[in-house]
Amino acid sequence: MSKLTIQDLYDLNETIAAELFDGLTYPWEALPKIGEFIKKLGASLSEEEYEKKGEDVWIARTADVAPTAYIHGPAIIGKEAEVRHCAFIRGNALVGEGAVVGNSTELKNVVLFNKVQVPHYNYVGDSILGYKAHMGAGSITSNVKSDKKLVKVHTADGDIDTGMKKFGAMIGDYVEVGCGSILNPGTVVGRDSSIYPLSSVRGVVPEGSIYKRQGEVVEKHED
Repeated sequence: MSKLTIQDLYDLNETIAAELFDGLTYPWEALPKIGEFIKKLGASLSEEEYEKKGEDVWIARTADVAPTAYIHGPAIIGKEAEVRHCAFIRGNALVGEGAVVGNSTELKNVVLFNKVQVPHYNYVGDSILGYKAHMGAGSITSNVKSDKKLVKVHTADGDIDTGMKKFGAMIGDYVEVGCGSILNPGTVVGRDSSIYPLSSVRGVVPEGSIYKRQGEVVEKHED
C-alpha cells in the first residue's frame, strides 16, 4: 500500500502551517487553501518577530532577504530563512524557518517546511516540500499536464483522481532531488528518498528509496 497521507510524508511539528492540514487526508488537498491560510496566519503573527511589508507579506525579522528578491503576497518568510538574489516569489508561498530560496528560484502556491533548500534555479509550483527536503540545482516541479487534463496520482494500487489542473509534487521529509530533475504533475516522493540527477519522475516513489530511472527504484540500505 502506497504511503501517501499527510502523516506518512510530513512531520507537522516542522512547520507553522500545521493547521492548514487539519481534517485533510492527502497533502495535495491543502493546495487550494494555501493563500487564504497565509492571510489568516500572517495576521496573527507577533509584530516583534515578523514585519508586515506590502499587502499580505510577512517577513521574520531574523530572515535574510536580498534586496533584489521579489515577494508578492500572500507570503510568509519564516525565522532565519534566506531568500537570495533575484528569487521570485509569486504569491501563496509559505517559506519555513531556516529554509533557503536561492538565486533565480521561483515559488508559487507552495509550503516549504522548515530547513527546506531550493537554492539554485529551481521552479516549485503547487507543491509541498517536507522538513529538510533539498532540490538540486535546476530541478523543477512541473505542475500542469501537457494535455491540460486534471492530474491523477498514479499508484501501485490504482490512480487517485485529484480534481486539480495544477498539481506539482508532494515531497516528503529528508528527500534529496538530484540536479536537473523534473518532477512531473502528480508526483509523490516518500520521505527519506533520493532522486538521481537528470531524472524524469512520475507517480509515487516509496519512502526510503533511490530512484535511478523509470522502472528502476531500489530500497535504500544502511552502510
